[in-house]
Amino acid sequence: MPKKILIIGAGFSALAAATYLAKEGHDVIIYEKNETVGGRARQLKRDGFSFDIGPTWYWMPDVFERFFNDFGKKPSEYYELIKLSPAYSVYFGNNDYITIEDTLEKICAAFEAEEKGSSIKLKKFIDKAQDNYNIAIKDLVYRPGVSPLELVTPVTARKIGQFFSTISKDVRKTFKNPRLVAILEFPVLFLGAKPSDTPSFYSFMNYADFGLGTFHPKDGMYSVIEGMRDLAVEFGVTIKTSQNISEIITEGNIAKGIVANADMVYGDIILSGADYHHTETLLPEALRQYSEKYWESRTFAPSSLLFYVGFDKKIENVEHHTLFFDVDFAEHAKDIYDNPKWPDNPLFYASFPSKTDDIAAPKGKEAGIFLIPLAPGLEDTPELREKYFTLIMDRFEKLTNQEVKKYVIFKESFCVNDFVEAYNSYKGNAYGLANTLLQTAFLRPKLKSKKVKNLFFTGQLTVPGPGVPPSLISGKLVAGLIDKTS
Repeated sequence: MPKKILIIGAGFSALAAATYLAKEGHDVIIYEKNETVGGRARQLKRDGFSFDIGPTWYWMPDVFERFFNDFGKKPSEYYELIKLSPAYSVYFGNNDYITIEDTLEKICAAFEAEEKGSSIKLKKFIDKAQDNYNIAIKDLVYRPGVSPLELVTPVTARKIGQFFSTISKDVRKTFKNPRLVAILEFPVLFLGAKPSDTPSFYSFMNYADFGLGTFHPKDGMYSVIEGMRDLAVEFGVTIKTSQNISEIITEGNIAKGIVANADMVYGDIILSGADYHHTETLLPEALRQYSEKYWESRTFAPSSLLFYVGFDKKIENVEHHTLFFDVDFAEHAKDIYDNPKWPDNPLFYASFPSKTDDIAAPKGKEAGIFLIPLAPGLEDTPELREKYFTLIMDRFEKLTNQEVKKYVIFKESFCVNDFVEAYNSYKGNAYGLANTLLQTAFLRPKLKSKKVKNLFFTGQLTVPGPGVPPSLISGKLVAGLIDKTS
């Protein structure tokens, strides 16, 4: 029987869920806090430049294909996809970098040049990663995290040891060259945890990297959001922006509606794609599943300090995606996870979408996005932001052997306080809960409230976890649970 479903938030997971639910005939209305849809995947336009505020990596294209195929569509009907060649480069010192190309064969050649015999090891490692990818992405992650039995299959039973070893152990057992180790440990950072805390099974991220490749949607990641918005509208979803949700209306233990911009709106089902912790604060305390103590005890993925920079010249010696691993990752990781503080020597990442996409910057200029991972909950001041901008620009100039600071037309920043203000993000985290062993699958916060009837959740704090592809999957999973209750 069709239901009236009110959805809080318009990020990837909420848009996905809305479309699945509308397809099944439900009356679906999205209420988004910000002026535009997208959640963390919004867009900044200034002086002819265009930046993705949030995600900039497009991995796992098959997950996007599967999403659109569920509606008889293809991604290409909504946006154009460009495979990056090369995928990215990694700096280890002054003008000293390794380029990761667009095929496994080329990547093997780069590894072999770095360490003789490593290409054979890499092929075996990626074969294993591909096997894990096929199990995880084609099966396990499409399970709703209701029961531990979801993880028990004849195939996973043979791989149980991979849940009790770690990515770091496996990589370091196979590869001795620290530069190759750093490159192989990098992809799991998308899962929000240290490689030393990430189960070996998540090596499937290495296959996503080396096996499937890195893509760029023309006009930026926001074009994916626009495509998903258009698809949702095609199926009858109503989207309302600039809607601040201040309360989830309950009668006893039953969710009845929401208060949006001080107006009471009633519905049969409430689904939140907003921050999970924040959503529960919209309920009476007795109806919250997870206490403040619970959230304090979780391992959160990092927050970030981001800079969006317009340059009055083309930047040299970098790729579309460029990583700067010229400092000790272990020390930076301690400053995020073990003893949270602003890092003394941070790793950082830079993206130059105008290397690939003309829309990103005016002719002859360059759009640059710079990201420093940080512990969530840190003090965030204009002075600290300026200090770290200077720090990474000095290092960037030295590492890439060029002047850039004097060519900065403008810069805008986004950090802990902005994640809290824009997204009600717990402690300003950027990626949700880390995928550690004790925060995997059924051990993550639930899609369906245990205390409030007709209240559901989706997004990076629930299953299957952080990242854009998992968010699409999360939307599908929660829609399936809601449909079963209808």
